[in-house]
Amino acid sequence: MSHPGSAPEPHTSAVAGRLNWLRAGVLGANDGIVSTAGLVIGVAAVNASATGAIMVAGVAGIVSGAVSMALGEYVSVSTQRDTEKALIAKESFELENYPDQEFAELVGLYRHRGLSKETATKVARELTEHDALGSHLHIELGIDADELTSPWQAAAASAVSFTLGAILPVLAILLMPVPAWRIPLTFAVVLVALGLTGLVSARLGGAPRGRAVVRLLVGGGLGMAITYGIGTLLGVGGS
Repeated sequence: MSHPGSAPEPHTSAVAGRLNWLRAGVLGANDGIVSTAGLVIGVAAVNASATGAIMVAGVAGIVSGAVSMALGEYVSVSTQRDTEKALIAKESFELENYPDQEFAELVGLYRHRGLSKETATKVARELTEHDALGSHLHIELGIDADELTSPWQAAAASAVSFTLGAILPVLAILLMPVPAWRIPLTFAVVLVALGLTGLVSARLGGAPRGRAVVRLLVGGGLGMAITYGIGTLLGVGGS
């Protein structure tokens, strides 16, 4: 319920869809930050002065990561979309061939939600007259036939968010002119970025901010420390 003078609360599936895109973007950016930071820090641990090698590793990490994220998102969303289309076709067939059974099922679903038999029957009848397929899809499956997710949009959003996140540690490590400070600076920049990402994700999801920030900081810091340690060991072993 909205209070006087306040903005109306969003209850539409379109708003929920936008929030899902925002969450996916935050997750993609976080993945880009952590995975690419670990890659360039691992290379820098071998030789912090090897600007060319660090740049190649960073660019390769951005391109391969963005392609992988986009492909994974495309396949995942395509599978989900195909499943939803199959369910819509099945529901359409049942409504066309078994209308009475489907109507009784709709009444039962509303009764299960607490409505009386008379009210449930009236609601089901009015919804069936207005949009039988849409009503069944919504109450039975939670699907909106007009708002199926596009796999191409999901792939593009994932690739873009990953790339934006991945560029940050690459720029941080390459723009520092003093090689000795490259790794500490990248660590600091990445931790700040992860902290901001945690705040944004917590705000979008309505979760406790402190927990979200600490989770990302610990995970990202641990990942960078591990790759730094591996790079140092390999560098010593190869020298």
